[in-house]
Amino acid sequence: MMANLFSVFEPSSSIFNLSMNWISTILGFLFFPYLYWASPSRSSMLWSKVTSTLHKEFKALLTTSHIGSSVMFISLFSFIVFNNFLGLLPYIFTSSSHMVMTLSLSLPLWITLMIFGWINHTQHMFAHLVPQGTPFILMPFMVLIETISNFIRPGTLAVRLAANMIAGHLLLTLLGNTGPSLTLSILSILIFSQVLLLVLESAVAIIQSYVFAVLSTLYTSEIN
Repeated sequence: MMANLFSVFEPSSSIFNLSMNWISTILGFLFFPYLYWASPSRSSMLWSKVTSTLHKEFKALLTTSHIGSSVMFISLFSFIVFNNFLGLLPYIFTSSSHMVMTLSLSLPLWITLMIFGWINHTQHMFAHLVPQGTPFILMPFMVLIETISNFIRPGTLAVRLAANMIAGHLLLTLLGNTGPSLTLSILSILIFSQVLLLVLESAVAIIQSYVFAVLSTLYTSEIN
């Protein structure tokens, strides 16, 4: 019987019927405490530069004047990018490739924004359903389209992140499974292609984290 192709992504390791693979989700937090007591290194200075750049960009995108409003999205970016990179290491479970994980990030954020927007900016939320300059006859259709577009936002955020992360891992797994049956010359080409794919996956890990955080920031700016 042929095994399920996606079985390699299942959180199968368990102790007392509790999946232990999900513990990899919190491994990223282990990198932060040393920043408070260790002397600054090149990696910590680089990360500080990254967070400073993200703060300036998110602050420009956010229309709210609340101090520190960009910290939440910088933390969201950091959490996702650490999980994406940890998933590239051997024998570490990629939690960000599962909808359970991605929906747990996007759905509470979207629900919170909707509750805050409809309670505090009700008139603005109604006005947002009809874009400026829409002909009167098209207004009912635009309200329907905007409503559907609004409701699918958490799903698109979750699916985009999970699909992009699992696609590259699946390709790496498929190519890696062909290794034992190849000759030495073809195997060297396979290893070189795997290294290139790993570099590509590293770029995807950063890009998808950035896209998730930026889209969340844009959705937040729409309710103010």
